[in-house]
Amino acid sequence: MPHNPVAPEFRAALKALPSFDGLSDATLEETRKAFISAIRSVRVARHPDVLVGECHVPGPAGAPDVPVVTYRPVASSPNAPALVYIHSGGIVSGTPEVDDARCRQMVSELGLVIFSVDYRLAPEAPCPAAIEDCYAVLKWAHDHAPDLKIDRNRLIIGGDSAGGGLTACLALLARDRAEIKVLFQLLIYPMLDDRTGTTLMPSPALGEYIWTRSANHYAWNAYLGKTPGSPGISEYAAAFRATDLTGLPPAYIGVGSLDLFLDEDLEYARRLMAAGVPTEVCVIPGAYHVFDVFIPDAPLSRQFRASYFTALKRSISQDFSENPT
Repeated sequence: MPHNPVAPEFRAALKALPSFDGLSDATLEETRKAFISAIRSVRVARHPDVLVGECHVPGPAGAPDVPVVTYRPVASSPNAPALVYIHSGGIVSGTPEVDDARCRQMVSELGLVIFSVDYRLAPEAPCPAAIEDCYAVLKWAHDHAPDLKIDRNRLIIGGDSAGGGLTACLALLARDRAEIKVLFQLLIYPMLDDRTGTTLMPSPALGEYIWTRSANHYAWNAYLGKTPGSPGISEYAAAFRATDLTGLPPAYIGVGSLDLFLDEDLEYARRLMAAGVPTEVCVIPGAYHVFDVFIPDAPLSRQFRASYFTALKRSISQDFSENPT
């Protein structure tokens, strides 16, 4: 009998989970709806101690305002740590709703204020629309920190999947524009390298479920407006293309051992550490892409969540009283 590499607690769900395999212009709208529908089918805690709202932030020059979903503890402090969160969906699908449960739990347990960015999607709005929308929200949060009752010295960025990739790009952009000091970057199975599945082929064991090679190729092509793996791709589009990782904020990178992004994530973590960036890595055995979103109560999902919650707690507990910016 052939060995099944998927962890036992994640196997049954595969029969019901959506797959992005075969993603194309013709199937994109249907896939977007299926993704949201699948998210809504997952039963999660609502966390009544969290206030949820919406606002619009001035967008990049010449672009529309950026919708933002806000999450705040009912008993919020006047100087709370804040997280600009970037949702998943391959940069071609998704809204802040797909990470609503994750955001509510982070706010409830960590006391964060979260600004979840409803960035423009490709192919309707290709690069650099998404990353510029995210930067606009980060700059807005920084510049309006007193009004928002947040601590600009404890400003974190984070996201999962495509949102994790955009987070890594945002860390590079914030470093290079030198307008905002980012405390920490939370990269949850981030989508970092446009070449994966195109000119770089990971092990056949990776990317069999949920987010596949064909989906990755389509999404990168839609976002970049050119063939993935082409020369001259900006590091602000695909963070793995960056040649200088020095001076970036400390990072957490978590990924499943069966995720298509495993190799690029581990290599990016290695390069961050080589550049002197404090980096924590967590690999969950037998886990495929977005496993924790769809099976949140599995023991390994709880273990994964605890690992990055601990990393976030550590980052926001730093004392800036002697060195405020």
